[in-house]
Amino acid sequence: MKFAVVGAGAIGGYLGARLAAAGEDVTMIARGANLTAIRAQGLRLIQQDGSELRTTQLRAVAHSEEAGAQDFVLLAVKAHQVETIAATIGPLCRDGTAIVTLQNGIPWWYFHRHGGALEGRQVRAVDPDGAIARAIDPARIIGCVVYPAANLIAPGVVQVVEGNRFTLGEPDGTESPRIEALAELLIGAGFKAPITADIRGEIWLKLWGNLCFNPISALTHATLVDICRFGRTRELAAIMMREAESVANKLGIVFRVGIERRIAGAERVGAHKTSMLQDIEQGKPIELDALMGAVVELGMLTETPTPCIGALYAVTSLLAKTLQEQHGRLQILQ
Repeated sequence: MKFAVVGAGAIGGYLGARLAAAGEDVTMIARGANLTAIRAQGLRLIQQDGSELRTTQLRAVAHSEEAGAQDFVLLAVKAHQVETIAATIGPLCRDGTAIVTLQNGIPWWYFHRHGGALEGRQVRAVDPDGAIARAIDPARIIGCVVYPAANLIAPGVVQVVEGNRFTLGEPDGTESPRIEALAELLIGAGFKAPITADIRGEIWLKLWGNLCFNPISALTHATLVDICRFGRTRELAAIMMREAESVANKLGIVFRVGIERRIAGAERVGAHKTSMLQDIEQGKPIELDALMGAVVELGMLTETPTPCIGALYAVTSLLAKTLQEQHGRLQILQ
């Protein structure tokens, strides 16, 4: 099968390296030093057990027109980057091409094939003027919730922190031939790829932790284990999670685990810096609207108060704005 990986960062690199090593036809769409490194030496994957996987059996291009039509497009950019690249996806598609969305948070397609009174509703926090929805045919979308933690430690070099599960789901909950084929290919590349009939429930379960741990870490520069073991931030995370659960419940989502179990799972990850903290330290834009702004929006839509989520969304947004305007980054140095 032909795969295009749009965004050769940590997760895109992880997927691309494993799929190429398994014999799939993989094209990485990258830029800058990462593109140069992958073209020159392929991808180097440092796995969780310390072993290394190197693969040169893939292509790296700067533009989607160079890649041609694909069977699967793995959209591995962050949520705030989707609008920028959405219009470039067209050349990767033909009849039957599926687009697998790997973003954290509430996706722009959340209400596509949702059913009921909210069917087709736009989520303005992540797609303010509908540009993404116009550029990407929603019928192509397969939802994917990313559970691994990984870091891009150098151009073309990905280090896996933990995990190998990518949960898949069709927006309407069906188990289609295309999603079965994708799951089989991912399993063949060494991943866990369960198919769920409730992809939105899975999205909320991942989001449940991200919407609190990411902004708290960005503001405090603490790792997951530190946030979970410090009483006040642990309680703040729990409060934010209760607010989010109330919103999700109004949308028909029932969480299969409790708050304490979800926090304990984050604590077990250990001294890991969230992706938002890594971006703050590196002076990159942060994935904020899909994680928090969309939840605040859905809270208003369902008439559900989200005061703590809203407060942290406000202050983290200001931090991001300040760093962007001053072209700065924020780190604690020893």
